[in-house]
Amino acid sequence: MFKKILIANRGEIACRVIKTARKMGIATVAVCSDADRNALHVKMADEAVHIGPPPAAESYIVIDKILDAVRQTGAEAVHPGYGFLSERAEFAQALAAAGVAFIGPPVGAIEAMGDKITSKKLAAEAGVSTVPGYMGLIADADEAVKIAGEIGYPVMIKASAGGGGKGMRIAWNEAETREGFQSSKNEAKASFGDDRIFIEKFVTQPRHIEIQVLGDSHGNCIYLGERECSIQRRNQKVIEEAPSPFLDEATRKAMGAQAVALAQAVDYTSAGTVEFIIDGARNFYFLEMNTRLQVEHPVTELITGVDLVEQMIRVAAGEKLALTQKDVKLNGWALESRLYAEDPYRNFLPSIGRLTRYRPPEETEDYVPGIVPSAPVVRNDTGVFEGGEISMYYDPMIAKLCTWGPDRATALEEMRVALDRFEVEGIGHNLPFLSAVMDHPKFIAGEMTTAFIEEEFPEGFEGVELAEADLRRIAWGCAAMWRVVSARAAEISGRLRENDPPRDRRAVVLIARQQFEFTPDAEESQSGNTVLWSPGQALATIVVEGEKLVVKVSSITGGFRIRYRGADLDVKVYTPRQAELAALMPEKLPPDTSKMLLCPMPGLMVSLAVAEGDEVQEGQALCTVEAMKMENVLRAEKRAIVSKVHATPGQSLAVDETIMEFE
Repeated sequence: MFKKILIANRGEIACRVIKTARKMGIATVAVCSDADRNALHVKMADEAVHIGPPPAAESYIVIDKILDAVRQTGAEAVHPGYGFLSERAEFAQALAAAGVAFIGPPVGAIEAMGDKITSKKLAAEAGVSTVPGYMGLIADADEAVKIAGEIGYPVMIKASAGGGGKGMRIAWNEAETREGFQSSKNEAKASFGDDRIFIEKFVTQPRHIEIQVLGDSHGNCIYLGERECSIQRRNQKVIEEAPSPFLDEATRKAMGAQAVALAQAVDYTSAGTVEFIIDGARNFYFLEMNTRLQVEHPVTELITGVDLVEQMIRVAAGEKLALTQKDVKLNGWALESRLYAEDPYRNFLPSIGRLTRYRPPEETEDYVPGIVPSAPVVRNDTGVFEGGEISMYYDPMIAKLCTWGPDRATALEEMRVALDRFEVEGIGHNLPFLSAVMDHPKFIAGEMTTAFIEEEFPEGFEGVELAEADLRRIAWGCAAMWRVVSARAAEISGRLRENDPPRDRRAVVLIARQQFEFTPDAEESQSGNTVLWSPGQALATIVVEGEKLVVKVSSITGGFRIRYRGADLDVKVYTPRQAELAALMPEKLPPDTSKMLLCPMPGLMVSLAVAEGDEVQEGQALCTVEAMKMENVLRAEKRAIVSKVHATPGQSLAVDETIMEFE
């Protein structure tokens, strides 16, 4: 077994590999850019090597710099994590030439499966069902339009060397094909250094389900069940679960058999994932094979009791798999919610900055990957800490919150409560959206497709409207907290004296355009209602009529800001007389920005499509802004004339910075 391994990655996946290496008694080496000198993975590793400036193209994906770090530290093997160099055949070749083990599949398998065009041809030869499409190279937008017309709309435009949703567009007509072809090429070139594009049929009502495979160098290959990954935003997975609520045993076995057949066809070793798209009749088609560890691997670990990182290390060291297909049993249910640094109220655009507060829910103490849980589990894979910076240079994922239960309903309720208890401040994040999905009827029923977010949130995410029963419980809790704050203030100031007349302790609570009034009488105090909270605490547990709510609390003028299950509420608490006066106050209106195009996120202006004096139509592209490796096309909301342009290509833009104005 190896004595020391280097992790050629950063963030939560580097931390994840370090945890298993520690368990196995293996020393670890981290690598870091200037932006990551104080990162969590650097602190966790036994030693660290600095490899360059923040941009990944100048640090994490420079093969020579990784090799230098290997030589400096004497590492015997390298785990690539996911992304970066994990699926670069030349990286595995360079390690082999240096006599260093690659904790991943053979070069031939990476080359065959890393190119989506080649992989689809090999899949068809191996008897794997594939999606109709054009696998040849496409020269230009005109040829793309011709091919799309022959296949039939809608089509999916994809980068041959792509992954993670980058370089991918859906086109429903010729105009979208032309625009999507160019954007996909640009993103593919920037992210992978390879701008080759292919086109395939877009399957309607699709579900994204993938099979985890595991092989060794002794001819053994098994599959470890499936993962449902249909909740996606911009082709990027957001919530995953295992097993899928859609599959039956016959389909699971058929998909597993095809996944193993494909892996064996390319002599695959290590952990890998075969991704399929499935229609409503359970017809499944091969999408791609990821020759690396997947982001969502924890849910498979939770339902199988297999530590995938450990198995990868053991296979790379030449060991045989200790498992056979008969040994694989799916136990219970697991969910994963990806916490991203992105603002759901701004169409999920990236957010950067300092984590002024980062308090994940308490993890289950006795759970470690490699065991089958027997009681509900909370697991949080993360690579950040309170006070750390979320950088513009890397993927916006902060953490992967996972829960396990003996059945789906239990795992779902564990996830709801864990999200309630997850505290993140200082940046925009998608916690409210994740909570909203967990309570969505279609998700609860397991009836979702890859179009779930687009269909259920067509106008974007604007928060959740809570049921009146929940509003009443929160209102009661705010009244109780208000009395605690009032009593504390009075006690500190010394204003209460023995002969003072009793104060009016009735509370009028204004919440979500509703009004509730509460009186702290004897009957209420005996009802079992209670609030577990002290001034300054960020979480409060409210128990009303036997129902328990965990809410996030912060003080605002005249009340509290409450966040719960996707709702963000300003709650005002008054005495009856204050409530009368408050009703007379005029409402403050926000400034009018309807004649301005504001930058919705920090980013780089890539291109400008209009000039001063141009007349633009609704939906017309105005400019393209790049943020966190993704290109975002900003469009006109209505017909207008451009009166002034403030930004230029190549300029760095801040949130809400004015890009242009209209007449």
